[in-house]
Amino acid sequence: MSEKNLFFSRRSVRAFTDAPISREQLQDLLSAAMSAPSACAKDPWRFHVITNKKLLAEIAEVLPNGKFLAQAPAGILVCGDIAVAHGNELSYMLQDCSAAIENLLLAVTALDLGACWLGVHPRSERIDSIKRLFDLPESIIPLSVIALGHPQKVPAPRNRYNSEYVNWHD
Repeated sequence: MSEKNLFFSRRSVRAFTDAPISREQLQDLLSAAMSAPSACAKDPWRFHVITNKKLLAEIAEVLPNGKFLAQAPAGILVCGDIAVAHGNELSYMLQDCSAAIENLLLAVTALDLGACWLGVHPRSERIDSIKRLFDLPESIIPLSVIALGHPQKVPAPRNRYNSEYVNWHD
């Protein structure tokens, strides 16, 4: 797959086959995520890899738009550690973790897998529920859950470029 096709082929997938994702593939996804840039190389991201079906179902219950997570073969909870983020700043932590998530999503596409980014932060009820499920310490903030699997159907690539969102300063 060309680099250009990689970006346009990255699409949200919400229906998966029953085929598992190998530990090697999950490791590759995490390696890609942790290759993201990070303010002052603080790497505040923290990951929880979930293949336990009961836990996936419990997480799905607290994510109104993520009920399909219960049928996914795997999920990755992406958290940030505010205590190690550059300057202990929420904004830097969010930027760093978002870059890691995008790297992970592009790696999903490169591995011919499917994924959907499910938001947790900034919804306090979601944050609190996930913190309880995983018994997370105060400094760890859950940001999102990525549903992972082999797609039942591969969405067509698309380009969402909109020239109205661009200002050129020549």
